[in-house]
Amino acid sequence: MRLQSAIFDMDGTLLDSMFIWDDLGPGMLRAQGITPEADLPEKLKVLTLRQGAAYCKERYALPQSVEEIVSLIQSRVEKFYKTEVKAKPGVEKFLSLLKMEGVWMYVATATDRSLAQAALRHAGIDGYFRGMVTCQEVGSGKDSPEIYERAMRRLQSNKRDTVIFEDALHAIETAKAAGFRVCGVYDPYAEAEQDKIRALSDYYIRSFEDMFTTDTLK
Repeated sequence: MRLQSAIFDMDGTLLDSMFIWDDLGPGMLRAQGITPEADLPEKLKVLTLRQGAAYCKERYALPQSVEEIVSLIQSRVEKFYKTEVKAKPGVEKFLSLLKMEGVWMYVATATDRSLAQAALRHAGIDGYFRGMVTCQEVGSGKDSPEIYERAMRRLQSNKRDTVIFEDALHAIETAKAAGFRVCGVYDPYAEAEQDKIRALSDYYIRSFEDMFTTDTLK
């Protein structure tokens, strides 16, 4: 894996955190006595936090404003990100290796900046990145490559020398269609999509710990 710069998704890639996001929408609805549809997590996973809040408001006729729904959701994850979240096994060692190799790194996440910063800080890996860009800041989810394009420009790199690390199939599809090289990262919350992720990705790892037993970086 020859690279000059690396762009990392956060939830499910760097952090073991997908389980909290998977139940955010359904949990918020159940707290109001509303039974969520079974496919709600699947629908919300491609949306930003505010897009998801707007969808829930319209779909379930919620009385709160979109901003109030966002606040409800943020309060549920804020404690988790500030006091509980952990990096995936091998992540810090891998980031340290890339830093030693002179690789510049950026985070591209659908999570709001304040929450993402708190999460990376608590996990102890915030110092490895030159910056962060969020879907909210670019005005689109990961169905658009703009978040990766912007991160690449800030890293002063190009698609040939950049590798994107992602765990979600829809994000990998977007990055590949835009001409990026992608390393698919296994996460149990995308178990059903692993065959497609593996087939589409330029590189694939089950764990960052695997990076120290192979020549994937070559």
